[in-house]
Amino acid sequence: MSQELERVYTIPLGKVKLSQSQHRAVRAINMIREFAQHHMKVTTIKIDEELARDIWARGVRNPPRKVRVRMSKTDEGYILVTKYSDDETAKVTPKKETKKVSDKVDAPSKEDAPSKEDAPKKD
Repeated sequence: MSQELERVYTIPLGKVKLSQSQHRAVRAINMIREFAQHHMKVTTIKIDEELARDIWARGVRNPPRKVRVRMSKTDEGYILVTKYSDDETAKVTPKKETKKVSDKVDAPSKEDAPSKEDAPKKD
């Protein structure tokens, strides 16, 4: 292969909760392998150590519900599954300065408004 094939996926791991509590993190790793084999059509899968640490970070009983990963097909013929990190910094557009409603409408102050005492009385 002359070029690397790279894709980004969000892998749902919710079905891990159906397995026994002592096997959940192991099952999550196996689900990532199965997902990679299904989508990338290659049987040799290597999972990055950082991704494995994220799966195991909360212990064997509480793996994450979903994981965002980057799958790369290398020249050697295997798939490398790594944790997805957005390389580009998010371009934040500056907020437009809008005036608040209170700034747009001048509410009559209490001094200018006629009070009940000053209002003409009806007979």
